[in-house]
Amino acid sequence: MNELELIEWVEIDPTPPPCPPTQDELPCEDDIPMESERHKLQMELLLETLQPWLAQRGEGYAGGNMFLYFSLAQTRGQYFRGPDVFVVLGVPRGERKSWVVWEEGKAPDVIIELLSDSTRERDKTLKKQIYREQLRIPEYYWYDPFNPDDWAGFRLSGMEYQPLSPNGSGRMLSERLQLSLLRWRGSYRGVSALWLRWATPQGELLLTGDERAEQERQRAEQAESSLLAAQRRIAELEARLRAVGGKEAGN
Repeated sequence: MNELELIEWVEIDPTPPPCPPTQDELPCEDDIPMESERHKLQMELLLETLQPWLAQRGEGYAGGNMFLYFSLAQTRGQYFRGPDVFVVLGVPRGERKSWVVWEEGKAPDVIIELLSDSTRERDKTLKKQIYREQLRIPEYYWYDPFNPDDWAGFRLSGMEYQPLSPNGSGRMLSERLQLSLLRWRGSYRGVSALWLRWATPQGELLLTGDERAEQERQRAEQAESSLLAAQRRIAELEARLRAVGGKEAGN
């Protein structure tokens, strides 16, 4: 299965045939694995923390490492393995086999590619060109999980991508999502590294399931500790009142 090389440019057809193929009729998998465990975990970290945020909104889709169909030419064997992580707003939630632009009615709003030695050049050139000139992706980011300094973001302005820079706190703001991306050092599923993570514009991390569980555990412990402290104070007060009552009865 060959990746689309764009030897001949193909444009999104605004008037596709009456019955263009749907995601159920298009290939949705290949035999190409993720680059490494670190790449797989980085993708899962970005998606895991974003899903509750989308659920709270009640709309939108986030996926990764799946086919992205944007031209009917791809249905003739010119397959294009899509982004490592992508986010689409303004669409119903739910499972997809592939992202089919003509079926969904729109392309992704944000794309993140995870660089590796085998994909770096393509992600920075060919894919960036596709995202800019054919799909018109509003925001494009790349990140190397093994070389965190190789991190960049771009926002579409007219026909060109304008580079983004981290702010003074080291965060890149996604205007499309109104979230920020930052590098965070810590452990995710037993692997300690410098991870790319979603956060609020103010820098508060979007939490993983384990982090939310730990947060709830700490809150429960704090609540229990506060309850025990209150019970001790009540017991002490009752003891004092009994002592005072006993003295008055003895007089």
